[in-house]
Amino acid sequence: MAGRKDGSLMREKGQSLRGSRIAVAIAIGVLLGCVFAIFYPHGFFSIDPVSQNRRITKSHFQVPSASCESPERIKMLKSEIASVSEKNAELKKQVRELTEKLRMSEQGKDHAQKQVLVLGEQHKAGPFGTVKGLRTNPTVVPDESVNPRLAKLLEEVAVQQELIVALANSNVKAMLEVWFTSIKKVGIPNYLVVALDDQIEEFCKSNDVPVYKRDPDEGIDSVAKTGGNHAVSGLKFRILREFLQLGYSVLLSDVDIVYLQNPFDHLYRDSDVESMTDGHNNMTAYGYNDVFDEPGMGWARYAHTMRIWVYNSGFFYIRPTIPAIELLDRVADRMSRPPSAWDQAVFNEQLFFPSHPGYDGLHAAKRTMDYYKFMNSKVLFKTVRKDANLKKLKPVIVHVNYHPDKLMRMKAVVEFYVNGKQNALEPFPDGSDW
Repeated sequence: MAGRKDGSLMREKGQSLRGSRIAVAIAIGVLLGCVFAIFYPHGFFSIDPVSQNRRITKSHFQVPSASCESPERIKMLKSEIASVSEKNAELKKQVRELTEKLRMSEQGKDHAQKQVLVLGEQHKAGPFGTVKGLRTNPTVVPDESVNPRLAKLLEEVAVQQELIVALANSNVKAMLEVWFTSIKKVGIPNYLVVALDDQIEEFCKSNDVPVYKRDPDEGIDSVAKTGGNHAVSGLKFRILREFLQLGYSVLLSDVDIVYLQNPFDHLYRDSDVESMTDGHNNMTAYGYNDVFDEPGMGWARYAHTMRIWVYNSGFFYIRPTIPAIELLDRVADRMSRPPSAWDQAVFNEQLFFPSHPGYDGLHAAKRTMDYYKFMNSKVLFKTVRKDANLKKLKPVIVHVNYHPDKLMRMKAVVEFYVNGKQNALEPFPDGSDW
Protein backbone atom coordinates (compact mmCIF):
# COMPACT_ATOMS: atom_id res chain seq x y z
CA MET A 1 0.00 0.00 0.00
CA ALA A 2 2.83 2.28 0.92
CA GLY A 3 4.52 1.65 -2.46
CA ARG A 4 1.38 2.53 -4.42
CA LYS A 5 0.91 5.73 -2.40
CA ASP A 6 4.49 6.80 -3.05
CA GLY A 7 4.11 6.16 -6.78
CA SER A 8 0.89 8.12 -6.92
CA LEU A 9 2.50 11.05 -5.16
CA MET A 10 5.46 11.03 -7.58
CA ARG A 11 3.13 11.12 -10.59
CA GLU A 12 1.17 14.07 -9.14
CA LYS A 13 4.42 15.99 -8.47
CA GLY A 14 5.59 15.37 -12.06
CA GLN A 15 2.33 16.61 -13.52
CA SER A 16 2.45 19.69 -11.33
CA LEU A 17 6.03 20.42 -12.41
CA ARG A 18 5.12 20.14 -16.11
CA GLY A 19 2.12 22.46 -15.61
CA SER A 20 4.37 25.02 -13.95
CA ARG A 21 6.86 24.85 -16.82
CA ILE A 22 4.11 25.35 -19.37
CA ALA A 23 2.79 28.40 -17.46
CA VAL A 24 6.30 29.85 -17.29
CA ALA A 25 6.78 29.28 -21.03
CA ILE A 26 3.48 31.00 -21.80
CA ALA A 27 4.41 33.96 -19.58
CA ILE A 28 7.81 34.27 -21.27
CA GLY A 29 6.15 34.16 -24.70
CA VAL A 30 3.68 36.87 -23.80
CA LEU A 31 6.49 39.03 -22.39
CA LEU A 32 8.60 38.61 -25.54
CA GLY A 33 5.57 39.43 -27.67
CA CYS A 34 5.09 42.69 -25.81
CA VAL A 35 8.76 43.58 -26.22
CA PHE A 36 8.69 42.89 -29.98
CA ALA A 37 5.42 44.81 -30.33
CA ILE A 38 7.06 47.87 -28.78
CA PHE A 39 10.35 47.79 -30.67
CA TYR A 40 9.03 46.43 -33.97
CA PRO A 41 5.55 47.86 -34.44
CA HIS A 42 5.61 47.25 -38.21
CA GLY A 43 6.89 43.65 -37.93
CA PHE A 44 10.24 42.13 -38.85
CA PHE A 45 9.70 42.21 -42.60
CA SER A 46 7.74 45.48 -43.15
CA ILE A 47 9.29 48.33 -45.08
CA ASP A 48 10.73 51.15 -42.98
CA PRO A 49 8.30 54.07 -43.45
CA VAL A 50 11.09 56.61 -43.21
CA SER A 51 13.08 54.82 -45.92
CA GLN A 52 9.93 54.41 -47.96
CA ASN A 53 9.19 58.12 -47.64
CA ARG A 54 12.73 58.96 -48.67
CA ARG A 55 12.41 56.78 -51.78
CA ILE A 56 9.08 58.35 -52.64
CA THR A 57 10.46 61.85 -52.14
CA LYS A 58 13.51 61.02 -54.18
CA SER A 59 11.44 59.62 -57.00
CA HIS A 60 9.19 62.69 -56.88
CA PHE A 61 12.09 64.98 -57.57
CA GLN A 62 13.35 62.77 -60.33
CA VAL A 63 10.44 63.73 -62.60
CA PRO A 64 11.67 64.43 -66.07
CA SER A 65 12.20 68.14 -66.79
CA ALA A 66 9.70 67.94 -69.60
CA SER A 67 6.86 67.86 -67.00
CA CYS A 68 7.87 71.25 -65.44
CA GLU A 69 5.55 74.19 -65.98
CA SER A 70 6.48 76.74 -68.64
CA PRO A 71 7.46 80.29 -67.55
CA GLU A 72 4.27 81.65 -69.09
CA ARG A 73 2.16 79.21 -67.07
CA ILE A 74 4.00 80.11 -63.86
CA LYS A 75 3.48 83.83 -64.53
CA MET A 76 -0.21 83.27 -65.12
CA LEU A 77 -0.53 81.28 -61.88
CA LYS A 78 1.20 84.03 -59.95
CA SER A 79 -1.18 86.59 -61.44
CA GLU A 80 -4.17 84.48 -60.47
CA ILE A 81 -2.83 84.09 -56.92
CA ALA A 82 -2.37 87.88 -56.62
CA SER A 83 -5.91 88.48 -57.90
CA VAL A 84 -7.37 85.97 -55.44
CA SER A 85 -5.38 87.60 -52.59
CA GLU A 86 -6.81 91.02 -53.47
CA LYS A 87 -10.33 89.65 -53.57
CA ASN A 88 -9.74 87.94 -50.24
CA ALA A 89 -8.52 91.18 -48.68
CA GLU A 90 -11.57 93.03 -50.02
CA LEU A 91 -13.90 90.35 -48.63
CA LYS A 92 -12.21 90.56 -45.25
CA LYS A 93 -12.70 94.35 -45.29
CA GLN A 94 -16.38 93.94 -46.11
CA VAL A 95 -16.77 91.40 -43.32
CA ARG A 96 -15.17 93.83 -40.84
CA GLU A 97 -17.46 96.65 -41.98
CA LEU A 98 -20.57 94.48 -41.76
CA THR A 99 -19.49 93.22 -38.33
CA GLU A 100 -19.04 96.78 -37.11
CA LYS A 101 -22.45 97.81 -38.48
CA LEU A 102 -24.02 94.82 -36.77
CA ARG A 103 -22.31 95.70 -33.51
CA MET A 104 -23.51 99.32 -33.70
CA SER A 105 -27.02 98.15 -34.53
CA GLU A 106 -27.08 95.82 -31.55
CA GLN A 107 -25.62 98.55 -29.37
CA GLY A 108 -28.41 100.92 -30.28
CA LYS A 109 -31.08 98.23 -29.99
CA ASP A 110 -30.41 97.32 -26.40
CA HIS A 111 -28.83 100.58 -25.23
CA ALA A 112 -31.29 100.96 -22.36
CA GLN A 113 -30.66 97.45 -21.10
CA LYS A 114 -26.89 97.90 -21.29
CA GLN A 115 -27.17 101.18 -19.40
CA VAL A 116 -29.05 99.40 -16.63
CA LEU A 117 -26.31 96.79 -16.46
CA VAL A 118 -23.66 99.50 -16.23
CA LEU A 119 -25.40 101.68 -13.69
CA GLY A 120 -26.72 98.91 -11.49
CA GLU A 121 -29.30 96.23 -11.11
CA GLN A 122 -32.89 96.70 -12.19
CA HIS A 123 -35.43 97.80 -9.59
CA LYS A 124 -39.18 97.83 -9.24
CA ALA A 125 -40.89 101.20 -9.22
CA GLY A 126 -41.53 102.45 -5.69
CA PRO A 127 -44.67 104.13 -4.29
CA PHE A 128 -46.10 107.26 -5.87
CA GLY A 129 -43.87 110.29 -5.34
CA THR A 130 -40.77 108.32 -4.38
CA VAL A 131 -39.41 107.48 -7.84
CA LYS A 132 -36.46 109.45 -9.25
CA GLY A 133 -34.59 108.76 -12.45
CA LEU A 134 -30.84 108.46 -12.75
CA ARG A 135 -29.11 111.81 -13.18
CA THR A 136 -25.43 111.09 -12.80
CA ASN A 137 -23.69 109.02 -15.45
CA PRO A 138 -20.59 107.01 -14.50
CA THR A 139 -17.18 108.41 -15.45
CA VAL A 140 -15.00 106.80 -18.09
CA VAL A 141 -11.94 104.70 -17.30
CA PRO A 142 -8.92 107.05 -17.55
CA ASP A 143 -6.62 106.36 -20.50
CA GLU A 144 -3.19 107.90 -19.97
CA SER A 145 -1.98 106.63 -23.35
CA VAL A 146 -4.05 109.39 -24.98
CA ASN A 147 -1.54 112.03 -23.88
CA PRO A 148 1.13 110.93 -21.34
CA ARG A 149 2.66 114.42 -21.15
CA LEU A 150 -0.66 116.06 -20.31
CA ALA A 151 -1.50 113.25 -17.88
CA LYS A 152 1.69 113.92 -15.93
CA LEU A 153 0.98 117.66 -15.80
CA LEU A 154 -2.60 117.19 -14.62
CA GLU A 155 -1.43 114.98 -11.76
CA GLU A 156 0.46 118.02 -10.47
CA VAL A 157 -2.16 120.69 -11.15
CA ALA A 158 -5.58 119.10 -10.57
CA VAL A 159 -7.25 118.80 -7.16
CA GLN A 160 -9.56 115.82 -6.69
CA GLN A 161 -9.49 115.13 -10.43
CA GLU A 162 -10.82 118.56 -11.46
CA LEU A 163 -9.44 121.92 -12.57
CA ILE A 164 -10.19 125.20 -14.35
CA VAL A 165 -8.99 125.31 -17.97
CA ALA A 166 -8.73 128.35 -20.23
CA LEU A 167 -7.49 128.69 -23.81
CA ALA A 168 -5.58 131.83 -24.72
CA ASN A 169 -3.50 133.38 -27.48
CA SER A 170 -1.71 136.73 -27.62
CA ASN A 171 -4.88 138.57 -28.69
CA VAL A 172 -6.32 138.21 -25.16
CA LYS A 173 -3.10 138.71 -23.17
CA ALA A 174 -4.37 141.70 -21.18
CA MET A 175 -7.61 140.00 -20.17
CA LEU A 176 -5.70 136.81 -19.34
CA GLU A 177 -3.64 138.74 -16.81
CA VAL A 178 -6.75 140.04 -15.03
CA TRP A 179 -8.16 136.50 -15.18
CA PHE A 180 -5.29 134.68 -13.49
CA THR A 181 -4.65 137.54 -11.06
CA SER A 182 -8.21 137.17 -9.75
CA ILE A 183 -7.76 133.40 -9.46
CA LYS A 184 -4.56 133.84 -7.44
CA LYS A 185 -6.28 136.43 -5.23
CA VAL A 186 -9.03 133.95 -4.33
CA GLY A 187 -6.46 131.22 -3.72
CA ILE A 188 -7.59 128.69 -6.32
CA PRO A 189 -4.71 126.25 -6.93
CA ASN A 190 -6.14 124.01 -9.64
CA TYR A 191 -6.17 125.99 -12.87
CA LEU A 192 -4.35 125.70 -16.19
CA VAL A 193 -3.85 127.85 -19.27
CA VAL A 194 -3.70 126.09 -22.62
CA ALA A 195 -1.31 128.35 -24.52
CA LEU A 196 -2.13 128.62 -28.20
CA ASP A 197 1.10 130.38 -29.11
CA ASP A 198 4.66 130.72 -27.79
CA GLN A 199 4.16 134.25 -26.45
CA ILE A 200 1.38 133.19 -24.10
CA GLU A 201 3.39 130.19 -22.95
CA GLU A 202 6.31 132.43 -21.99
CA PHE A 203 3.98 135.01 -20.45
CA CYS A 204 2.42 132.39 -18.19
CA LYS A 205 5.75 130.94 -17.15
CA SER A 206 7.07 134.39 -16.27
CA ASN A 207 4.03 134.95 -14.03
CA ASP A 208 4.18 131.52 -12.36
CA VAL A 209 0.93 130.42 -14.03
CA PRO A 210 0.45 126.70 -14.83
CA VAL A 211 0.57 126.40 -18.60
CA TYR A 212 0.32 123.67 -21.20
CA LYS A 213 1.45 124.03 -24.83
CA ARG A 214 -0.02 121.43 -27.13
CA ASP A 215 1.98 119.45 -29.67
CA PRO A 216 1.84 120.97 -33.17
CA ASP A 217 -1.44 120.39 -34.99
CA GLU A 218 -1.93 122.18 -38.31
CA GLY A 219 -5.72 122.01 -38.10
CA ILE A 220 -5.76 123.76 -34.73
CA ASP A 221 -2.66 125.95 -34.87
CA SER A 222 -3.80 128.00 -37.86
CA VAL A 223 -6.83 129.21 -35.89
CA ALA A 224 -5.17 129.23 -32.48
CA LYS A 225 -2.42 131.69 -33.34
CA THR A 226 -4.42 134.31 -35.22
CA GLY A 227 -8.10 133.66 -34.47
CA GLY A 228 -10.35 136.05 -32.63
CA ASN A 229 -12.35 135.36 -29.48
CA HIS A 230 -15.10 133.29 -31.14
CA ALA A 231 -12.71 131.34 -33.39
CA VAL A 232 -10.51 130.39 -30.46
CA SER A 233 -13.58 129.55 -28.41
CA GLY A 234 -14.57 126.93 -30.97
CA LEU A 235 -11.26 125.08 -30.53
CA LYS A 236 -11.91 124.17 -26.93
CA PHE A 237 -14.29 121.35 -27.79
CA ARG A 238 -11.52 119.47 -29.56
CA ILE A 239 -8.85 120.24 -26.98
CA LEU A 240 -10.99 119.39 -23.93
CA ARG A 241 -11.58 115.84 -25.14
CA GLU A 242 -8.15 114.69 -23.97
CA PHE A 243 -8.76 116.07 -20.48
CA LEU A 244 -11.95 114.02 -20.19
CA GLN A 245 -10.33 110.91 -21.63
CA LEU A 246 -7.69 111.20 -18.93
CA GLY A 247 -10.47 111.11 -16.32
CA TYR A 248 -10.56 114.78 -15.26
CA SER A 249 -13.57 117.04 -14.76
CA VAL A 250 -13.00 120.46 -16.32
CA LEU A 251 -14.42 123.86 -15.46
CA LEU A 252 -13.99 125.48 -18.86
CA SER A 253 -13.45 129.22 -18.60
CA ASP A 254 -13.15 132.06 -21.06
CA VAL A 255 -10.61 134.70 -20.04
CA ASP A 256 -13.14 137.58 -19.83
CA ILE A 257 -14.09 136.34 -16.35
CA VAL A 258 -13.25 137.68 -12.89
CA TYR A 259 -13.12 135.15 -10.03
CA LEU A 260 -14.36 136.32 -6.63
CA GLN A 261 -14.86 132.94 -4.88
CA ASN A 262 -13.72 129.38 -5.46
CA PRO A 263 -16.26 127.94 -7.93
CA PHE A 264 -15.57 124.36 -6.87
CA ASP A 265 -17.30 125.13 -3.57
CA HIS A 266 -20.55 125.86 -5.45
CA LEU A 267 -20.94 122.99 -7.91
CA TYR A 268 -23.42 120.11 -7.70
CA ARG A 269 -21.50 117.62 -9.89
CA ASP A 270 -24.66 115.60 -10.57
CA SER A 271 -24.85 116.16 -14.33
CA ASP A 272 -22.76 115.69 -17.42
CA VAL A 273 -22.76 119.44 -18.03
CA GLU A 274 -23.30 122.21 -15.46
CA SER A 275 -23.33 125.57 -17.20
CA MET A 276 -23.87 129.23 -16.50
CA THR A 277 -26.75 130.86 -18.33
CA ASP A 278 -27.16 133.89 -20.54
CA GLY A 279 -30.54 134.41 -18.87
CA HIS A 280 -31.08 137.42 -16.61
CA ASN A 281 -34.03 136.35 -14.41
CA ASN A 282 -35.78 133.18 -13.24
CA MET A 283 -37.82 132.81 -16.42
CA THR A 284 -35.06 133.32 -18.94
CA ALA A 285 -32.45 131.41 -16.96
CA TYR A 286 -34.48 128.36 -15.92
CA GLY A 287 -37.23 128.20 -18.56
CA TYR A 288 -40.83 129.26 -18.96
CA ASN A 289 -44.05 128.49 -20.82
CA ASP A 290 -44.28 130.97 -23.69
CA VAL A 291 -47.78 131.22 -25.26
CA PHE A 292 -47.88 131.94 -28.98
CA ASP A 293 -51.04 133.69 -30.19
CA GLU A 294 -52.40 132.96 -33.67
CA PRO A 295 -55.89 134.55 -33.91
CA GLY A 296 -56.64 132.92 -37.26
CA MET A 297 -56.86 129.53 -35.51
CA GLY A 298 -60.00 130.62 -33.61
CA TRP A 299 -60.60 128.42 -30.57
CA ALA A 300 -57.06 126.96 -30.88
CA ARG A 301 -55.39 130.36 -31.28
CA TYR A 302 -53.06 129.86 -28.28
CA ALA A 303 -50.11 127.50 -28.70
CA HIS A 304 -47.88 126.80 -25.71
CA THR A 305 -44.12 126.69 -26.26
CA MET A 306 -41.20 126.11 -23.92
CA ARG A 307 -38.47 128.71 -23.85
CA ILE A 308 -35.10 128.97 -22.15
CA TRP A 309 -32.16 131.25 -22.76
CA VAL A 310 -29.01 129.54 -23.90
CA TYR A 311 -26.21 128.11 -21.83
CA ASN A 312 -22.99 130.06 -22.03
CA SER A 313 -20.30 128.01 -23.75
CA GLY A 314 -17.63 130.19 -22.16
CA PHE A 315 -18.15 128.85 -18.65
CA PHE A 316 -19.31 125.32 -17.92
CA TYR A 317 -18.33 122.36 -15.78
CA ILE A 318 -18.10 119.09 -17.69
CA ARG A 319 -17.57 115.64 -16.21
CA PRO A 320 -15.61 112.79 -17.89
CA THR A 321 -18.63 110.76 -19.01
CA ILE A 322 -19.57 109.17 -22.33
CA PRO A 323 -22.42 111.68 -23.03
CA ALA A 324 -20.08 114.58 -22.21
CA ILE A 325 -17.40 113.34 -24.59
CA GLU A 326 -20.06 112.74 -27.23
CA LEU A 327 -21.15 116.36 -26.79
CA LEU A 328 -17.59 117.58 -27.44
CA ASP A 329 -17.33 115.35 -30.51
CA ARG A 330 -20.65 116.54 -31.92
CA VAL A 331 -19.84 120.22 -31.49
CA ALA A 332 -16.29 119.84 -32.86
CA ASP A 333 -17.59 117.91 -35.87
CA ARG A 334 -20.24 120.54 -36.65
CA MET A 335 -17.73 123.37 -36.24
CA SER A 336 -15.37 121.69 -38.72
CA ARG A 337 -17.95 121.67 -41.54
CA PRO A 338 -19.55 124.48 -43.57
CA PRO A 339 -21.53 126.56 -43.20
CA SER A 340 -19.74 128.41 -40.42
CA ALA A 341 -21.53 128.53 -37.07
CA TRP A 342 -21.19 130.09 -33.64
CA ASP A 343 -19.90 127.52 -31.16
CA GLN A 344 -22.35 128.62 -28.46
CA ALA A 345 -25.33 128.08 -30.77
CA VAL A 346 -24.08 124.61 -31.74
CA PHE A 347 -23.33 123.79 -28.09
CA ASN A 348 -26.94 124.50 -27.12
CA GLU A 349 -28.47 122.80 -30.15
CA GLN A 350 -26.69 119.59 -29.23
CA LEU A 351 -27.73 119.83 -25.58
CA PHE A 352 -31.40 120.68 -26.12
CA PHE A 353 -32.64 119.38 -29.48
CA PRO A 354 -34.60 116.15 -28.91
CA SER A 355 -34.42 113.01 -31.00
CA HIS A 356 -36.72 113.09 -34.01
CA PRO A 357 -36.98 111.37 -37.41
CA GLY A 358 -33.55 111.51 -39.01
CA TYR A 359 -31.79 112.76 -35.89
CA ASP A 360 -30.62 111.12 -32.68
CA GLY A 361 -30.46 113.61 -29.84
CA LEU A 362 -27.77 113.69 -27.18
CA HIS A 363 -28.72 111.93 -23.96
CA ALA A 364 -26.77 114.15 -21.58
CA ALA A 365 -27.83 115.33 -18.12
CA LYS A 366 -27.56 119.10 -17.67
CA ARG A 367 -27.90 121.66 -14.88
CA THR A 368 -28.23 125.44 -15.00
CA MET A 369 -26.03 127.37 -12.58
CA ASP A 370 -27.41 129.99 -10.19
CA TYR A 371 -27.30 133.21 -12.24
CA TYR A 372 -26.62 135.36 -9.15
CA LYS A 373 -23.59 133.25 -8.21
CA PHE A 374 -22.31 132.68 -11.73
CA MET A 375 -23.22 136.10 -13.03
CA ASN A 376 -23.21 137.38 -16.59
CA SER A 377 -22.56 141.04 -17.25
CA LYS A 378 -26.16 141.78 -18.26
CA VAL A 379 -27.36 140.75 -14.81
CA LEU A 380 -24.67 142.83 -13.16
CA PHE A 381 -24.97 146.06 -15.13
CA LYS A 382 -28.71 146.06 -15.81
CA THR A 383 -30.01 144.76 -12.48
CA VAL A 384 -27.59 144.11 -9.62
CA ARG A 385 -25.71 147.41 -9.52
CA LYS A 386 -29.03 149.28 -9.30
CA ASP A 387 -30.41 147.26 -6.38
CA ALA A 388 -29.13 148.06 -2.88
CA ASN A 389 -29.74 144.52 -1.59
CA LEU A 390 -28.36 142.71 -4.63
CA LYS A 391 -25.22 144.85 -4.50
CA LYS A 392 -24.45 143.25 -1.15
CA LEU A 393 -24.25 139.80 -2.74
CA LYS A 394 -20.83 138.57 -3.72
CA PRO A 395 -20.97 136.41 -6.84
CA VAL A 396 -18.62 133.51 -7.43
CA ILE A 397 -17.60 134.83 -10.84
CA VAL A 398 -18.58 137.66 -13.16
CA HIS A 399 -18.45 136.92 -16.87
CA VAL A 400 -18.24 140.00 -19.08
CA ASN A 401 -19.94 138.25 -21.98
CA TYR A 402 -22.60 140.81 -22.91
CA HIS A 403 -20.26 143.75 -23.48
CA PRO A 404 -17.46 144.37 -26.01
CA ASP A 405 -15.46 146.70 -23.72
CA LYS A 406 -14.44 143.63 -21.76
CA LEU A 407 -11.12 144.68 -20.24
CA MET A 408 -12.41 147.96 -18.82
CA ARG A 409 -15.45 146.30 -17.25
CA MET A 410 -13.33 143.46 -15.84
CA LYS A 411 -11.14 146.01 -14.08
CA ALA A 412 -14.24 147.80 -12.79
CA VAL A 413 -15.56 144.51 -11.36
CA VAL A 414 -12.28 144.04 -9.50
CA GLU A 415 -12.46 147.59 -8.15
CA PHE A 416 -16.04 147.14 -6.95
CA TYR A 417 -15.93 143.64 -5.43
CA VAL A 418 -12.27 143.31 -4.43
CA ASN A 419 -11.12 146.84 -3.64
CA GLY A 420 -14.49 148.09 -2.36
CA LYS A 421 -14.85 151.08 -4.69
CA GLN A 422 -18.63 151.57 -4.57
CA ASN A 423 -18.96 153.74 -7.68
CA ALA A 424 -16.67 151.64 -9.89
CA LEU A 425 -19.56 150.25 -11.95
CA GLU A 426 -21.47 153.49 -12.43
CA PRO A 427 -19.71 154.97 -15.53
CA PHE A 428 -20.82 152.13 -17.78
CA PRO A 429 -24.10 151.98 -19.71
CA ASP A 430 -26.46 149.03 -19.29
CA GLY A 431 -25.72 147.81 -22.76
CA SER A 432 -23.17 148.84 -25.32
CA ASP A 433 -22.50 152.10 -27.13
CA TRP A 434 -21.24 150.13 -30.11
